[in-house]
Amino acid sequence: MQTQTRKCEVFRALHHSGEAFIVPNPCDIGTAKLLQGLGFKALATTSVGFAYTHGLADGGVTLDVVLAFCTELAKSTAIPVAVDFENGFADTPAGVASNIARLAATGVAGGSIEDFDGATGKIYDFNQAVERVQAAVEAVRKLGMPFMLTARAENLFRNGGDVEDTIKRLQAYETAGADVLYAPAIRSLSQLRQVTAELRAPFNVLAPFIKGASVAELHTHGATRVSLGGALTWHAVSPVLRAAREMLTQGTFGWTDDMAAKQEVMKLIS
Repeated sequence: MQTQTRKCEVFRALHHSGEAFIVPNPCDIGTAKLLQGLGFKALATTSVGFAYTHGLADGGVTLDVVLAFCTELAKSTAIPVAVDFENGFADTPAGVASNIARLAATGVAGGSIEDFDGATGKIYDFNQAVERVQAAVEAVRKLGMPFMLTARAENLFRNGGDVEDTIKRLQAYETAGADVLYAPAIRSLSQLRQVTAELRAPFNVLAPFIKGASVAELHTHGATRVSLGGALTWHAVSPVLRAAREMLTQGTFGWTDDMAAKQEVMKLIS
């Protein structure tokens, strides 16, 4: 098992390899180990997917529960794991810094801070958002390892909207020292290029929003890291819904013909 520092080093190297890479988002330990066994080089958590495993809506899981999961996930995997850390579970810069330090202590290789306040449903004021990223950067620099901090601009995802404000915020987060930049809900290759052309730091793109684009195309238009958000979770839920409806409406079990082979799964996660 690699040390946390080594995982951080590997994760940083992936961002600066000159190639794009996929970082899938498992919602539980079993899926994480399955993806690792298949050969993915890094993983990232999904806040909405993890909340689903607890029967909650996105944002409904407490900080302590998230940290406990991250500790178990880091111990159970040999590859870097980045964490969807929502708004850092704090409004103030000091609170964000403290919680980022607690996140790093779980053994993961990176984490993201977004500029959306789930409690109010609003984007943080520009200055406050920048100060929060600055505080997170300062906390990371005290760790003594290259923990990868991602700064997320949520405007497009939450409001459907202002690309210029998104670029302004990402530029400020880059200046503040964020290692990776991320704006969920970019919806076209041209919009991806519009945003990344104004940035220098590695950029994470949320692939499901750009239908039909390949990793190679996303990379050509400026993306370094390609994530899935909650897509794998909802994809996994889909056959459960179909199976349940078949049983309820027809009283049959045809869905069992499409089950994964238990032996193959056990081999991949062992």
